[in-house]
Amino acid sequence: MTGMVLTARERRVKWSLLSLVAALTLSVLLSVGVGPMSISMAQSYYAVLASIGVMVADVPAHMQLVVESIRLPRTVLGMLVGAALAVCGAAMQGLFRNPLADPGLIGVTGGASLAAVAVIVLGGSYFSVVYQWLGPYALMVAAFAGAFLTTLIVARIATTRYGTSITTMLLAGIAIGIVTGAGVGVMTYMADDAQLRTLTFWSMGSLGGATWETVIAAGVLITVTLVGLPMQAKNLNALLLGESEARHLGVRIEAVKKRIILLTALGVGASVAVSGMIGFVGLIVPHIVRLTLGPDHRYLLPASALLGALFLLCADMLARTLIAPAELPIGLITTIIGGPFFIGMVIYRARKLG
Repeated sequence: MTGMVLTARERRVKWSLLSLVAALTLSVLLSVGVGPMSISMAQSYYAVLASIGVMVADVPAHMQLVVESIRLPRTVLGMLVGAALAVCGAAMQGLFRNPLADPGLIGVTGGASLAAVAVIVLGGSYFSVVYQWLGPYALMVAAFAGAFLTTLIVARIATTRYGTSITTMLLAGIAIGIVTGAGVGVMTYMADDAQLRTLTFWSMGSLGGATWETVIAAGVLITVTLVGLPMQAKNLNALLLGESEARHLGVRIEAVKKRIILLTALGVGASVAVSGMIGFVGLIVPHIVRLTLGPDHRYLLPASALLGALFLLCADMLARTLIAPAELPIGLITTIIGGPFFIGMVIYRARKLG
């Protein structure tokens, strides 16, 4: 009977993952076709295949150029960022054993953003040597350092010899988010006109600046996160039982925490560096997957990556089309969707516990 139940569950997971892959493939073609220049599904298909060298382009040269230079980099970057934020959110929720945990809610996104904004405003003066040495990677290194430091501070505050306090973690995250928000405000006040236009990108999020250079640079770091976090699935499953039980199962708790924190900071830092602050992806997506497939991180993490990529692509298409030819910041779209969802989660948990 147990074998039959496991088989049925694995079958459901398999079909769910295949469905997500199919939906993501369709969304890629739609995303490539959305914009001021209308490109059909068939033309998008041939243009994408030509861009990756599978076949010779069978579309007009100007369409192929738009796809290769503008829309395909933006689409790939959206998938990478969406997958990274969703996987990092799922890992944080597993680490803290709370579905309300999120890289943004515990201050990680704010820390990454503050560090990146500081480089934008102060890079030409205080950090000129480092900025020149790192070149185009300066923002990513700064965002990663800010995300890592913030996560480390939150984890240190919330963890005592009795374990990790979820309430303390959330309160510390809110406090650090306020502090980093104030820091971003100070940097904004100090910025000149050119820097202010750049800072608008960070405050509301956008995929509009995507190029193949940013895709490759961010993709390398995000890939480390997307590969590394699923490797911690068994440890995260053990942590669901509690830290004491996980220790009895042979899990090295502190080492696991450090690995997850490092990988989360890497993924969030790289994402913030190339797309700005995009909230709620790491909160909504893992929760939906958990309701559908259960809490097993062997399935939760890869499914979250696929759904996160799909969610952000759809949000980006809405951002490009709702007020066309103008473009909404993608962070506004995810916040409009995620805000009510988060409030609903809080109300549901309060009634359930009450």
